[in-house]
Amino acid sequence: MFVFTIFVLFIFFILYKLLLIVPMREVNVIERLGKFRAVLKPGFHFLIPFFDRVAYKHEIREQVLDVPPQSCISKDNTQLEVDGLVYLKVMDGKLASYGIENYRLAAVNLAQTTMRSEIGKLSLSQTFSERDSLNESIVREIDKASDPWGIKVLRYEIKNITPSRKVIHTLEKQMEAERSKRAEITLANAEKAAMINLSEGERQEAINISEGQKLKRINEAKGTAQEISIIAKAKAEGMELVSTALALDGGHEAMNMQLKEQFIGQVGKILNEAEISVVPAEMAKLEGFFEGMEQVTHAVSSSSTGSNSVKGGRS
Repeated sequence: MFVFTIFVLFIFFILYKLLLIVPMREVNVIERLGKFRAVLKPGFHFLIPFFDRVAYKHEIREQVLDVPPQSCISKDNTQLEVDGLVYLKVMDGKLASYGIENYRLAAVNLAQTTMRSEIGKLSLSQTFSERDSLNESIVREIDKASDPWGIKVLRYEIKNITPSRKVIHTLEKQMEAERSKRAEITLANAEKAAMINLSEGERQEAINISEGQKLKRINEAKGTAQEISIIAKAKAEGMELVSTALALDGGHEAMNMQLKEQFIGQVGKILNEAEISVVPAEMAKLEGFFEGMEQVTHAVSSSSTGSNSVKGGRS
C-alpha cells in the first residue's frame, strides 16, 4: 500500500511537470537543460519532465510603474521635486527575460534620469505650461533605450511638480502682483469704457437736440411760409374784391366811408389804451398856436415890468 501510494504521487508529479496551463494575462519562458527553448503563449502546453522548466513569467497586460519623487534643476536654476507614472507593456518575453535583469527597475530609473535631463532644458514656467510636450519627450527617450529589453513604453505622466518653499513664496508674491496688475488694468479699461460711453451719450444727445431744433425751425419756417402764403392769398383776393367794388358806381364813396370808420375806430382805441394825451393833428396845431401866444404875452409883460422898475430907480 505504501509503494502504491508512492507510485500514485510519482505519477501526479510527472503529470504536473508534463502539463502546463498558461493564463491569458501572461507568457512563460521555457528553458530546456538551462537553455532557452520557447516562449509559451496563453493556453495548454506539454513539457518534458526534468528537462523543461518555466524560467520566467511575464505579465503581458499594460503595467503602471510609479516613479518616486526626485530633485531636478530647471534651466533657470530653480529646484523642483518631480514624480510621475510610467505605462509600459512587455512585447517580447525572450528579450524581457534575457535582455535585462529587471526591466521594471530599469524603466523607473531610466524615467528618472530622462526626466531630470528634459526638465533641465526648460524654465520653471515652461515645466508647468508645456507638460504635455515634456511627457512626449520623456516617452520618446525611454522608448529608444528600452527597445532591446523587449518592452514598449506607452506613455509617461507627470503627477506633481513641486518647487521649493522659497520658490513657492516668490511665486505667490508674483501671482499677487499679477492679480493686482490685472485688477488695475480692468478698472482702467472699465473707466475708459465708461468715459467713452458717456461721451458717446452726450454726443448723441447733442445730435438729437440739434436734429430736433432743426426740425422745429423747418416746421416753423414751413408754418410761416404757409401763413404768409395764406395771408398774401387772402390780401390778393381782398384787393381783387376792393378793385371790383371800386369799379362800381358809388364805390369810391363807400371806400372813403369805410376808411373814415376805421380811422375813428383806431383813434378811439389809441385814446383808450395810450398813457399820454393824443389829439388829432389839427387840434394839436391850434393848441400849439395858443401856447405860443401865451408865451409871447408873458414875455411882453415881463419886459414892461422891467422898464418901469428902471425908470423908478433913475428918478
